Amino acid sequence: MSVTEVHTAGSPARADGRRSDAGSEDAVAVRLQALEGMTYDGLRSEWRRLYRAHPPKRVARDLLVLGVAWKIQEQAYGGLGAATKRRLADLAKTMEQDGDLARSRVARLKPGARLVREWRGETHTVTVGEDGFEWRGRNWRSLSSIAREITGAHWSGPRFFGLNGKAEAGVAIGEAGDG
Repeated sequence: MSVTEVHTAGSPARADGRRSDAGSEDAVAVRLQALEGMTYDGLRSEWRRLYRAHPPKRVARDLLVLGVAWKIQEQAYGGLGAATKRRLADLAKTMEQDGDLARSRVARLKPGARLVREWRGETHTVTVGEDGFEWRGRNWRSLSSIAREITGAHWSGPRFFGLNGKAEAGVAIGEAGDG
């Protein structure tokens, strides 16, 4: 695969959902094409410039090209969303701890899902978003911070909302549009 085939054809969508313009697309294509003619040392230098870190030692030239090409496209079109970055960090942590991704116990919620919890006679509805949660018209980064706000005490958010197998009474999980 050549470097210019790394990104998809057409006008690629950015992480924020917008389309890039043709001018920037042409500039990116030129930069990607230039990578093919760069020396190994030149690619390592470009890696340091783009990533602000030294490239891995003893990495093949092809992988350097792909890594630099990725970063060029990420800068032009946008990178991974915050939710994806958190998921990757969780997977990396799981791999370091026990090396078994198949047994990852963290509940994965789809954007649009609603968590409903009754607490002291009041019903609380949280909507899962791409990069966090919405509760009472505000965006929150974690369920635990919402649980803390509701109860006034430290709670595990997933446990409070019944996501870890120890569901409390009064918890419901549904898709957006249900009831």
